[in-house]
Parts: sequence; structure tokens; C-alpha cells
Amino acid sequence: MTDQAKIEKDFWDALDSDRTVMLARAGVETAAPRPMTAIVEEKPGPVWFFTARDTELMDGLAPGAGAMFTFSDKGHKVFATVTGRLTEHTDPETVERLWNPFIGAWYEGKDDPKLVLLRFDPDQAEIWDSGNALVAGAKILLSSDPGESMKDRVAHVNY
Repeated sequence: MTDQAKIEKDFWDALDSDRTVMLARAGVETAAPRPMTAIVEEKPGPVWFFTARDTELMDGLAPGAGAMFTFSDKGHKVFATVTGRLTEHTDPETVERLWNPFIGAWYEGKDDPKLVLLRFDPDQAEIWDSGNALVAGAKILLSSDPGESMKDRVAHVNY
């Protein structure tokens, strides 16, 4: 496995485990990035999000609208920015398959009229694998440039 492929795999594994991203629509100044729970069934996507119909994220959403999310895993080892297309998904079977108690806590059931399922199809990703943060910190303390060792730890991926 190439370094790029490993970095990409590590990202999808981390996203599947940690799930919290900051999601924003492209070109929508009134809708700041929002923390959202990402649900990944297949790698590299789609990535699924449940939201409410009355949110700024949904205001004027056209099918295939540009969107992006940023991600950092809990251990601060993997960081990513992912761009793609966001579309409302109305298939009740998909809602049923992805439904879980955490989603249920926010809504009055799967038939809640406010409930919306969004499908995010990634176009591109820039993924950073920071490796061992202690090593990077030590390099800084010793006046070494940690960025030099990071240049091979970044993956640029097109989907």
C-alpha cells in the first residue's frame, strides 16, 4: 500500500470511528459550518448526515449543491478537508438502515416531518496524517522544522 493510500485508509477508518465533522455548504454565507455526525457505510462514501428541515444548512438546498467538511480524529493524528456534493435523500429504506438511538434522540421518530437525510458524495480530499504528535513537538523544541517531515504525510485524493 502506498503512503497516499494508507493516509486515505486511515482517514476513512478514523471518520468511521469518530464521526464528528464540521459541515458547510459552499457559497452560503449565512450558514456557518455546523458540527454534524457523519455516517459512513462504504469507503469512499457516500457520507450520510441527518438534519432538520428548518436549519440554515437546508435553506435553499439544491440537489448536488457544493459542500465541504473538515475533520480531526480524537487523537489529533488525522486531519482532513473534503469537498463534494450534498443532496437531500428521501428513500425511507435508507433512513431505516441508518437510523440509530443517537439520531432518534433529536427527532420524534423516523417519520418526523422535520427529519432530513443528506447524502454527501465526495469530490476531493486533502488528508494530513500527523504521525506522532510527541515527535513533532520534540522537533519544534529542538528548533527543527516539523513541516519538512510532514510533506510526505499529506494525501490529495480525487473521487
